[in-house]
Amino acid sequence: MFIVHIADITMFYAPASGGVRTYLDAKHRRLGSKPGIRHSLLIPGSSLGERDGVYTVPAPALPFGKGYRFPLRLAPWRNVLQDLQPDLIEVGDPYLTAWAALDARRQLDVPVIGFYHSDLPLLVSNRMGNWVTTNVEAYVSKLYGNFDRVLAPSRVMADKLTGLGVKNVFVQPLGVDLQTFHPSVRDPGLRAELGIDENTHLLIFAGRGSKEKNLPVLLDCMKRLGRRYHLLLVGSSMPALVPDNVTVVDEFCPAPQVARLMASADALLHAGDQETFGLVILEAMASGIPVVAVAAGAFQEIVTEQCGLLCPPNNSMAMANTVRQLFDSGSAVLGKQARRHVEQHYSWDTVVNSLLGHYHAVLGSHWPLTANG
Repeated sequence: MFIVHIADITMFYAPASGGVRTYLDAKHRRLGSKPGIRHSLLIPGSSLGERDGVYTVPAPALPFGKGYRFPLRLAPWRNVLQDLQPDLIEVGDPYLTAWAALDARRQLDVPVIGFYHSDLPLLVSNRMGNWVTTNVEAYVSKLYGNFDRVLAPSRVMADKLTGLGVKNVFVQPLGVDLQTFHPSVRDPGLRAELGIDENTHLLIFAGRGSKEKNLPVLLDCMKRLGRRYHLLLVGSSMPALVPDNVTVVDEFCPAPQVARLMASADALLHAGDQETFGLVILEAMASGIPVVAVAAGAFQEIVTEQCGLLCPPNNSMAMANTVRQLFDSGSAVLGKQARRHVEQHYSWDTVVNSLLGHYHAVLGSHWPLTANG
């Protein structure tokens, strides 16, 4: 039987990784069960190795990088790709591994797809200032202009790439694990664990406590909401000084633990205004809770009026008023609707089938009939 071999390559893969690793792991599991398809995943590691189709390529660890590694040499990555001889390569970051994939394409004569997971110009300007933006935009335009097709997780990201002159850009949303994130994992004992009563509205935010998440807005919002509301902050790098109605779990939590906390809360609260997609929003919806988020970034695309409410960015008073409005309008009904919405539109099976459509389009006649199912 003729098999099509797809290889993913990225440096965005570490023990405490976010959306990119979630996407790649979900994709690897599902492609592995499809007839006529072989999937290889190339990620940084301490040494060269392979396990279940996941290949580690040596790369030095980033100091204080929480397990992330930053490849410095192109040749090892290119050599592994040449040995694997895939029919198609998908690139998951805009750094050295992307150029290794493009280098391998010249020897292998195979298409390369770039997935634009991060808004690189915005990321760099947040850390270094706007003076570098023009150079970074030129870099993104040059790199992504080399790919046979470019995927972006949201329309707002696709429009940014198109605005930089990149062609062949397609919106490809990510998905959510509907089994792990499920209303059935709700823990009735969580409120007692947190020392709050049954009538208190429990809100949650999960993710890294990085600058772009705008956590000060959440904390100020909670001061305005007062004792009838309680916020659970879950994830690494969380603030230490918080109002009395905020509880902090300052550590990276595995998905099942986050899922239990999500399903046990009444709503997700998110003040980030630069999100390229917002996987945590889908995880909350899958858990059967509605969302209060800001009308910015990709949130305007994924938070419909059936699933939650949006408020102006960087405005804690508006956010507090929107939270009150959510509970006045019936949060439980919105939570049930949110679950149905992600079941219909954001299952990983739906995402992977859509990806196969992109792969089929760039491979054309090289796509085997056996890989269509």
